[in-house]
Amino acid sequence: MRVKGYQPLPRWRYVPREKRRSRLLLFVTSEVTRIVRDAPQAHYRFRFAKNDASMNLIRLTPSEQSLPSIDMKPSPRLAHRLRHPAVVSFAAGMLGAMVVLFTYLALTPNSVRKLTQEDIDAAVQHTLTETVLPAPGVKAYETVLPSVVRIESFVTDPKTKEEKQHGVGTGVVIVNDGTILTNLHVVMGAERIKITFADGHESAGIFQGARPEHDLAVVRARVIPDDLFAATMASTAKLKPGDHVFAVGFPFGIGPSLSAGVVSGLKREFKSPEGGTALSNLIQFDAAANPGNSGGPLVTAEGEVVGIVTAILNPNEDQRTFIGIGFAVPIENAASAVGMPPF
Repeated sequence: MRVKGYQPLPRWRYVPREKRRSRLLLFVTSEVTRIVRDAPQAHYRFRFAKNDASMNLIRLTPSEQSLPSIDMKPSPRLAHRLRHPAVVSFAAGMLGAMVVLFTYLALTPNSVRKLTQEDIDAAVQHTLTETVLPAPGVKAYETVLPSVVRIESFVTDPKTKEEKQHGVGTGVVIVNDGTILTNLHVVMGAERIKITFADGHESAGIFQGARPEHDLAVVRARVIPDDLFAATMASTAKLKPGDHVFAVGFPFGIGPSLSAGVVSGLKREFKSPEGGTALSNLIQFDAAANPGNSGGPLVTAEGEVVGIVTAILNPNEDQRTFIGIGFAVPIENAASAVGMPPF
């Protein structure tokens, strides 16, 4: 039984997403085709291909211009949704954004430039001219300094019966248990040996042994610092005249000091004017060395010990003044003095 004037509500019907999308696409195609067709001076039409769901705007030939257009109307509900102000505003905004984007890309020049070899050369040249490189001796000094020690020897004055300083020299730590290498003439005859490490720590030294033929002596500290480092030793097999070397020590008790020079020669011989033991197979160098440098390390630019400074040559009356000729015992001979294997 129907009540007069009663209109049943339309039933809700589910439409799959793919079909809704297809209807929207067909509606847009139909509307654009109608608008383009109705324009008196425009002979273009959108062609819709179902197989790949694409639309292409094509120019119509004279024969095609008279053909009837396809009139595809969407459902009233879909048309109502497309006419919603929010949808229209969104579509207009997207279109405007695309126009602005393409205009910007067309007018803006390409700012990315490929890096050329000239750019690289200019950057390297700028770095070389602006960056101040440290002097070669800086690395050598900083590397070997923690292993350099000051050695003082003391004797008792027979007249006053008081202790007096017998000599000042340099030593280098070659084993981190406190084993130190120095010259024999620095500690010979000493009644007491005092060792001062790079950090200021002081300790009594114990005479361990000597190699008179190389003027070498081994002493050991009774107490060592917690952060004691042994020096790195390097073979002299590749050492050549002209190589840069550095002498580190306490000349006249001042230091630790560094002097720079080069290797002047190899396998030199030297005999002290006082008639001491003749030394052979020595390294001759011209880095400044004075009394107090004895027993100190002769190092390379990398801070590796290649010799132990042992003597200077001066034929003048003041034989304790350096005139450019110094000698060092090769580290191979020095290592054998403490029982270390040769390189």
